[in-house]
Amino acid sequence: MTTFDDILEEVGKFGPCQKRIFGLLCLVSMPWAGIYVGIVFQGFTPPHWCRQPAVQEQRQACGWTLQDSVKMSVPLVNVSGELQPSSCLQYDVELNQSALSCEQSQDLDLSHSPTSSCRHGWEYDYEGRRSFVTEFDLVCSDAWLVDMYQATLNVGFLIGSIAIGYLADRFGRKLSFLMSNLLNGITGILVAVAPNYVSLLVFRTLYGFGVKGGWVAGYVLITELVGVEFRRTVGILYQMFFSVGILLLPLLAYYITDWRWLQVVITVPYILFLSYYWFIPESPRWLLSQNKKDKAVEITEAMAKENKMTLSKKIETLADDNAAADSTTASFMDLIRTPKMRKHTFILSYNWFTSAVVYQGLIMRLGILGGNVYIDFLISGLVEFPAAFLILFTIERIGRRLPFATANFVAGASCFITACIPDSMFWFKTAVACIGRLCITITFEMVVFVNTELYPTFVRNFGVSVCSTLCDVGGIVAPFLLYRLAVIWLELPLIIFGSLAILAGALVLLLPETRGVPLPDTIDDIEFPERMKEKETNGHLFNLLPTDDVTNNKNLAVV
Repeated sequence: MTTFDDILEEVGKFGPCQKRIFGLLCLVSMPWAGIYVGIVFQGFTPPHWCRQPAVQEQRQACGWTLQDSVKMSVPLVNVSGELQPSSCLQYDVELNQSALSCEQSQDLDLSHSPTSSCRHGWEYDYEGRRSFVTEFDLVCSDAWLVDMYQATLNVGFLIGSIAIGYLADRFGRKLSFLMSNLLNGITGILVAVAPNYVSLLVFRTLYGFGVKGGWVAGYVLITELVGVEFRRTVGILYQMFFSVGILLLPLLAYYITDWRWLQVVITVPYILFLSYYWFIPESPRWLLSQNKKDKAVEITEAMAKENKMTLSKKIETLADDNAAADSTTASFMDLIRTPKMRKHTFILSYNWFTSAVVYQGLIMRLGILGGNVYIDFLISGLVEFPAAFLILFTIERIGRRLPFATANFVAGASCFITACIPDSMFWFKTAVACIGRLCITITFEMVVFVNTELYPTFVRNFGVSVCSTLCDVGGIVAPFLLYRLAVIWLELPLIIFGSLAILAGALVLLLPETRGVPLPDTIDDIEFPERMKEKETNGHLFNLLPTDDVTNNKNLAVV
């Protein structure tokens, strides 16, 4: 009986056909960047003050600047140790009844006057850029609603990745990928035309539902089409194209100053991805698992033809390479029943959570620093590119655990150091922050495949799905941690991020090294790794798939 991996030896493990499909699917990672961190531009909050109609009239009559009118209409408050005009308070006086001249009005001292919250809305100090914050006045007591914009996206990610993951196993990778992109195209346009904030949140949640699930379906599809030795490289490079999207986003936002039109531009690629119906095949592995051998053979022969390879008659005996796998349904209890499985689940889940919180937090922080957000965003995006190459260079030479832990430690230390560097040392502060971005990107990309290497076959996919849900929980928490704590002290979120990352690195050191270790088939292989070494020595583990004489040992007693 011939497996698909056997046939790939003849088809080509990463030939022109797979490279073409890989190139097309990599494009899917690029618009996701605009959705994931587009809040930096779409939710831009410019300097703002209470609007007072009487002061506006007097400003026009007297030819005052905006700063002149601000001085006589809003009080000064302490912000991070500096006195600045309040964004949410105004002097509670009836200036429209004053008969003072322009010169007398400017000299008027209202510092001892009573204050109140803004009664007539806000004025914004910006030129041309429109965000949903300025459109819906999401400032002061309503500022937390900006956090909800990002949180609801991650709620969609959380539900969608599980739901579409199930649909991809049930109805196929290609169909799930295409349906996700159709949903993305529809909901993305609905976000752009949302008439009010409530509908914006609803459409944003639905948008998140399709985006991550479709991305994961594409990830699974390309890794199932290439040889085993290319899967890790393909997976890491697939993620790297997210960084390409990070670079393109500030360029788009610079020229597209309306958040609604920026949303349309980010969404258009998903509509174009529907054309992949004619350019990418269904996964032959999935077709074989569904007993659709004829279709699998047809696709495999087409791949061989494009790769200019010739297939032998072995394809006639092509069968599902998971046929011998245990068919018992995995459950959450399998992830926590035994000591080492429980430890792996906790540590990996925490690292998914930390990577999401710190990564999103560092990016969204660029929107509240007050510098040139376009240049800052572009520079921080450039530092992500070395991440993939550092991973590929180190994991087969040094291993997984040490680079994984080191990246967490350096990311955490960078957050602490950045918080302590004064603003006057701008470029040094930026350089240290960029090192943090680089390292948290490494941890984000490493946790994906380390997760797959620490679970046995029968529960591997389910285990990764469960642990990665903590990534979306982290995404829900991140905006609240950043924006609410920054109100207290601008650098306070960095202290929290640094603490989370340092702890994550310490926990990673408790994981076993998986370099050169065969993928585990059973819980016994996890709990008693010395038995795995014995079996490897005896030559019984060259086939990574479970065999009939190996049970899943789900009833292993808790030690």
